[in-house]
Amino acid sequence: MTAISERACLSVVVPCYNEEATILDLLARVLKSPWVAEVVVVDDGSTDRSRELLATCSDPRIRVFEQPHNMGKGAALKVGIAKASADYVIVQDADLEYSPEEFGVLLEPLESGQADVVYGSRFLGGRPHRVLYYWHSVGNKLLTSLSNMFTDLNLTDMETCYKAFRREIIQSLEIEEPRFGFEPEITAKVARLRCRIYEVGITYDGRTYAEGKKIGWRDGVRAIVCIVRYSPIGERFRKRGS
Repeated sequence: MTAISERACLSVVVPCYNEEATILDLLARVLKSPWVAEVVVVDDGSTDRSRELLATCSDPRIRVFEQPHNMGKGAALKVGIAKASADYVIVQDADLEYSPEEFGVLLEPLESGQADVVYGSRFLGGRPHRVLYYWHSVGNKLLTSLSNMFTDLNLTDMETCYKAFRREIIQSLEIEEPRFGFEPEITAKVARLRCRIYEVGITYDGRTYAEGKKIGWRDGVRAIVCIVRYSPIGERFRKRGS
């Protein structure tokens, strides 16, 4: 039985789809963090060896749930977030683009009582990040700016994976988007709740498409739809149509 640190207060929700190359390494790094109380892994219908590898995990802090088929990141997060039980919840992709060693940085504004939600920004401060795709960075900044226009926030990185929440906040929200629309959807919804949102700078080791990156231009188009759909204006139109 693995001893749980007295500081453990974090549920780490890991959506996983065909990540056999990184999933065990990622889980080992996550479990080294003294903040981690549990890891909720949702395998999203992997067709590689991800499920087989997850079955070898013996640490009692790891709980694995399996989707019947590939349903999308948002659908996997909906399952994982509902199963979380610790004080705080953070989203952790199954690749190695984000560093679990920085959980403490993300939790500081929550633990101090300053924040309800904390975003880990890849563009804030002087933290190192891998240099990759120019048009991806342009698209990210455009989506963040558009989201800020509709939410009246001043985020620098709306599309970041690293979002940490007080558990009661994130579990009070209905997650509707099954794929990568989760990011603008949840941003709009925490903004409508008038949550205290903080940003902290994080490191970022992005992957190329050859290394397994999955997001594409269609997801960017859907993000624009979601920014409008979940805005106050979009909500009014949705209520009229219901």
